[in-house]
Amino acid sequence: MALFSAFLDACVIVPLAPCDTLLRMADAGAFRPLWSRKVVDEAQRALERVHPDIDPNRFRSRFRSMDEAFEDALVDGWERLVPAIQLPDPDDAHVVAAAVVGRADVIVTENTKHFPPSALKPLRITAVRLDEFLLDQFDLAPAATCRTITQQAAAMRRPPVDAAQLLDRLARSGAPHFARSVGHELGIDIQPPMRSNRMAY
Repeated sequence: MALFSAFLDACVIVPLAPCDTLLRMADAGAFRPLWSRKVVDEAQRALERVHPDIDPNRFRSRFRSMDEAFEDALVDGWERLVPAIQLPDPDDAHVVAAAVVGRADVIVTENTKHFPPSALKPLRITAVRLDEFLLDQFDLAPAATCRTITQQAAAMRRPPVDAAQLLDRLARSGAPHFARSVGHELGIDIQPPMRSNRMAY
């Protein structure tokens, strides 16, 4: 049986905490991650805008490590499909084209309005937000998800971060319901993030 596949849009691989959570889940076998070079380039540009004081090579190294860790994640050859993809914003067509070529089941994105069901249903793909996708992983495997979070927190040493702080970052990065659900399982009270138009990077 083919592993459930998720195409990760640029907006969910820019914030470090949720990107690391997603990749750790994928490494544990929860799903097969997918992305394209164009998506990675968009994420690189976004990080350079958000953090102009940081050497861009640090971000390039991060994305290079992703490619090396998941050798079959990078989708090529999607360009020919772009003209056939009809979306509200044509600039998003590359995401769907790459998802189709990569045989993705879902597109994980914070911009679900850009990917209406009318356009994706014929392609047998759905667009889900980060919070919904992570909650699905938690519902399918609560113990494994909690283990991923505790291991991720333990690996964060500059500066040291505990599970509560990590869950707070995830809540502020677009996954508040997931953070509260995992927190409840771990006995940690996670407060709802204050309303903000900006994700925590």
